[in-house]
Amino acid sequence: MTILWMNLAIVFIFSFFARYFATPNSMISLPIYRPNLLLSIGALLSLALVSGLRSNIGDTYFYKHAFEVNNFDWDQMSDQKNVGFWLFQKVLKNVSDDPQILILTASIITNVLIIIVFLKYSRFFELSTYVYITGGLYLVSMNGLRQVMTAAIIFTTTKFLINGNWFKYTIVVLIASTIHESALVLIPIYIIARYKAWSKATFILLGFSVLIVIGFDKFSAVLFSTIQDTQYGHYQSFEEGGASSLRVAVYGAPLFIAYLGREKLREIFPESDYIVNMALIGLVFMIISTQNWIFARFTIYFNLYQLILLSWVVKLFREKEQRFVYFGIIICYFLYYYFESVISLNILYKSNYLTL
Repeated sequence: MTILWMNLAIVFIFSFFARYFATPNSMISLPIYRPNLLLSIGALLSLALVSGLRSNIGDTYFYKHAFEVNNFDWDQMSDQKNVGFWLFQKVLKNVSDDPQILILTASIITNVLIIIVFLKYSRFFELSTYVYITGGLYLVSMNGLRQVMTAAIIFTTTKFLINGNWFKYTIVVLIASTIHESALVLIPIYIIARYKAWSKATFILLGFSVLIVIGFDKFSAVLFSTIQDTQYGHYQSFEEGGASSLRVAVYGAPLFIAYLGREKLREIFPESDYIVNMALIGLVFMIISTQNWIFARFTIYFNLYQLILLSWVVKLFREKEQRFVYFGIIICYFLYYYFESVISLNILYKSNYLTL
């Protein structure tokens, strides 16, 4: 964990000073500043290199092994279920046979895209990058490499979501789905995300998630019978239990505060409804995942919006309380990160390049 702790410190320090030395952002209508680009790149390099130079954690070994043993011949292409990712690996294989190139390139792409959107929409840039790590998504990106890279690509459609450009949004989602097919769920979700936040549709959605939890046995029977002939059919036998209630509470807390301060949030961040809705849909999946952990995988597509939302939560409080809330977020997420990474998962970071 030493490298991961150092990464957390480096990313936060660079991100903090990137905002401290920010300049007016004339690119968008929001009352925020553009963080210093050079310092932001410092945070990005740490994120990309620590993730990209790892040799373990989650599915890393299997991605590397598959890259080593596969020749990626053109005659294999028709058999691929995720042809975009196959082509991505084929291009890299032509550059080098070292599987580390896959891990590093995917890490660079994922983190560059995420940081670009944070720079544009986050109120406190350092809070978004800090909680990206301490909230667990950064660690998930080392396990679910393919899906988080897909989520990062779709995250860049935030502008299209806000502007109501369905066509461009859908084109990007369709391209991203060639890397991870589950991304297709984002196409119908566009309609829900375009509603006004905290409208009747919001509470119907939350109520629907509660009903699914109550009647999960029947819901899962219908769902798994529907997908049994797809590449996700094996999830029917998935028996690792459900997500913890702590995860639900951590995910739901920023949304609860956003609801209480919804009028002020719209005033200081006019485009917040779309961000809130995406984060809220993530909460719905998280609630359902308490019955079966596999549904938590869908939250990967929405966690990034929560990180933007969290960066605005501080400004919903009175000015004299904002410093307390800011440091409260830092401390609470630090403790959560320690509990999840050290106590619960006992994460051990290994690298053939980064050693102490």
